[in-house]
Amino acid sequence: MCDREVFEVQAADGAGRVGALRIPRAGRTVETPALLPVVNPNVLTVDPARLAGEFGVEMLITNAYIVHATDGLREAALDRGLHDLLGFPGAIMTDSGSFQLAEYGDIDVDTPEIVRFQRDVGADVGTPVDVPTPPDADRETALADLRETERATLEAEAVETGEMLVSAPVQGSTHLDLRESAGRAAAASTLDLAPVGAMVPLLESYRYDEVVRVVLAAKRGLGPAAPVHLFGAGHPMIFALAAALGCDLFDSAAYALYARDGRYLTTAGTEHLDDLSQLPCPCPVCTGHDPAALRGAPDDERERLLAEHNLHVTLAEVRRVREAIRSGNLFELVERRARGHPALVDGYRALLDESAWLERFDPASKGTVFALSAESARRPEVRRHHDRLVRVAPPDGASVLLTEGGVPSADQFDAVWRVVPPFGPYPRALASTYPLTAATPDRPDRAACEAAARGVARLAAATGAELTLAHGGWPESALALVPDGVRTERRPGGGAGPTG
Repeated sequence: MCDREVFEVQAADGAGRVGALRIPRAGRTVETPALLPVVNPNVLTVDPARLAGEFGVEMLITNAYIVHATDGLREAALDRGLHDLLGFPGAIMTDSGSFQLAEYGDIDVDTPEIVRFQRDVGADVGTPVDVPTPPDADRETALADLRETERATLEAEAVETGEMLVSAPVQGSTHLDLRESAGRAAAASTLDLAPVGAMVPLLESYRYDEVVRVVLAAKRGLGPAAPVHLFGAGHPMIFALAAALGCDLFDSAAYALYARDGRYLTTAGTEHLDDLSQLPCPCPVCTGHDPAALRGAPDDERERLLAEHNLHVTLAEVRRVREAIRSGNLFELVERRARGHPALVDGYRALLDESAWLERFDPASKGTVFALSAESARRPEVRRHHDRLVRVAPPDGASVLLTEGGVPSADQFDAVWRVVPPFGPYPRALASTYPLTAATPDRPDRAACEAAARGVARLAAATGAELTLAHGGWPESALALVPDGVRTERRPGGGAGPTG
């Protein structure tokens, strides 16, 4: 994977990254994470030239199979090329007909033919005919389909494609071992991008915890070098979570499909135009119209205007995600978005189940950590701090006070350490170092206290020092995690204690 060295990571936060994807045939470098609007060549809801000029879209995706199967369109594409046909100056990725294969069970084209066609019409990134296996398929079916996808990948490798990049799709349904195996096969190929396919049914049914597990399985097989495309991820509410998983490209038909149904996208979900009394977005569509005016517009104009709004809010969220990665606060953005829907909370919790994996990619230093919820106690920064306590453990025999605030009888101790949930104990000299500069609530929740107690336990396991913990009223569930050899006392002025 990345045999042509087309992808460079420029900034990271967790597994999320801002990258530069070089598209040789287009002569362009696309900044990632990036959204590829889906353009139906037969139904141009928003003109592709406007996508580039007004919306700043660097790359779009269209369906080569539709072009290939449509008389007149096929000849025009072969004669003029896709860029001229669509009027789009940026990079163009093409799909192969796999969606139609999944919908109708058969298509009249194979991988060598459609990959050559994509090359001949000037696509910048092509795709073989993979087999999208739906979620919950039995293992035998998923494995058989995966073998067909791997065969298509080998056939695509054998086609002379020139400067056109080619994708190696990762399939395997909801069988995580198959997804990981497919990722390894894609990584071993000479192809360039790794789309994680057949995700739309999971996304549309809000099974975000399973989306997380499937993508992470694919990522384990792919390794960190491959640029990853999450096929069908077009709603802005999912972008932050998907980026935190290490996805670099998304594609969206939602902006147009939702507009056709009168639906209005936000970063927290979807509203119906009929239910809106105001338009809460500052995009040009929303500042230039009110809901009544949109509802009263002719059907085609209303659809176009809603699609433009949907694009504005979608592309703004992609920019917001990129900036969050650069600033080192992607996890804070994921937490804020997760609060918009219970299924996103499930997805975020599934992501944090993999904090040990995330910690491998998380920068050693970045922006201030904001502890915003019980989930914050499981962030990779907390895990890393606990792992590193052994490096600063006090000497055996020393008497050390671990305190959340006040210093009772401090003269009785050789050293006084701070304790801040969810991180737990650390020497006061490290208070101004990352991640201990974190902004944390004065009233920590139960999960934060339990995480701090686990930090105390890690320190106790690393030293023979005599430890005393002066806490601010931790719950019994947290105190039960403190080893028996650590003396505990409620510190004076401990306040209201934890919440939750």
